[in-house]
Amino acid sequence: MKLHDLKRRDFVKIFSGVIGGYSAASLIAPNWASASQALNQARQSIDNLRITDIQYLDLKFPGELPRKWNSIIHSGGGSPQMTQLELHTNQGIVGRSLPKGPRTLVQSIFKKIVKGENPFFVERIWDRMYHENRKPVAKGEYIKAMGSIDMAIWDIIGKALNLPVYKVLGACRTRIRVYAAGGYYAENKTVADLAKEMEGYVKEGFRAVKMKVGGADFNTDVERVRAVREAIGPDVDLLIDANNKWRAYEAIRFGRAVEKYNIFWFEEPVEPDDFAGCAEVKQELDIPIVAGENEYTIWGCRDLIVNQAADILNLDTVKAGGITEYRKIAALASAFHIPVAPHGSPHMAIHLLGSIPNALIMETYPLVESHYNPALPLFPVKDGFIEMPETPGLGIDLDPADVKKYKI
Repeated sequence: MKLHDLKRRDFVKIFSGVIGGYSAASLIAPNWASASQALNQARQSIDNLRITDIQYLDLKFPGELPRKWNSIIHSGGGSPQMTQLELHTNQGIVGRSLPKGPRTLVQSIFKKIVKGENPFFVERIWDRMYHENRKPVAKGEYIKAMGSIDMAIWDIIGKALNLPVYKVLGACRTRIRVYAAGGYYAENKTVADLAKEMEGYVKEGFRAVKMKVGGADFNTDVERVRAVREAIGPDVDLLIDANNKWRAYEAIRFGRAVEKYNIFWFEEPVEPDDFAGCAEVKQELDIPIVAGENEYTIWGCRDLIVNQAADILNLDTVKAGGITEYRKIAALASAFHIPVAPHGSPHMAIHLLGSIPNALIMETYPLVESHYNPALPLFPVKDGFIEMPETPGLGIDLDPADVKKYKI
């Protein structure tokens, strides 16, 4: 019997039989023996579990993504797509993640490392990947690829134990506060259009919304912030994101101009490597400063903290090295009383945030985004919160019918 074949009801039967045995002495030994045998089988299944292959699943959906941009990058256009990394095992469990980083690295370097490994040795696997090629490891695409594999390993672990990953890690909460990430620039999009968009997110159930700044002239951006605050009212939190556009003095000037609109946070105000500039912005403004989206590993987290560059850290769950590394990042941040709010996909962040005490809020996307990916629905939002998923693993397995319909 394989471990993931033992459903919750099987354990209930085993242990209810054991407990019931106390009323009849003659049944105690047989029931304890049955329980012991089942647990030994489960342990043996864990001991024998091995990774056998890495593959990718590519899906393409109908429609066309709208063109939009933040302060520095244009995106959208073309057909909506989704990729999943798949870690196969000798027991039929498939671990999945929403990957970042080049698959060439995964296939040429990391596949040979993880094949034959027991996924429960997740710390050893991470360390082996990190030290395989020490020169380019510190930041960038290498760490992104590692994080993609690490996430899929945790999906395997959760499925093998028949538990959602946040409970495997040690649950801290049953729901997490979220914000709607939107407010991009677009052709012919007016300030009134922006205000209506953000007001729509509030009607969906969000109690915090994020908008882009830095992509228009100073006065227009200040007006955009004012209009959004008036549209959403005083009781909804408003987050602004400059995507690393400004120099420190520019960010300070803008921050002072919009502080009166009760900004929840000011994200990535300066270039990613300008720790001193970010610290200056943090010192000069009353608005909490968020940074880390473009940092990697616990050592990048350390550098942000040592330079006093941020009030809140938003390293990306996958890019920063996966759950294995992010647990260390969160712990280090916690030691300095700094909350974390990961950038990126909520499907990759939610289990981590469900297991750490210093989780602040989670980035997620409004309902309009679900139109572009019908195979992986967004989490429903109620009163500004999302409930923790209870599906074993990360909970991102797809309906086979959708795979057949959309697979490239």
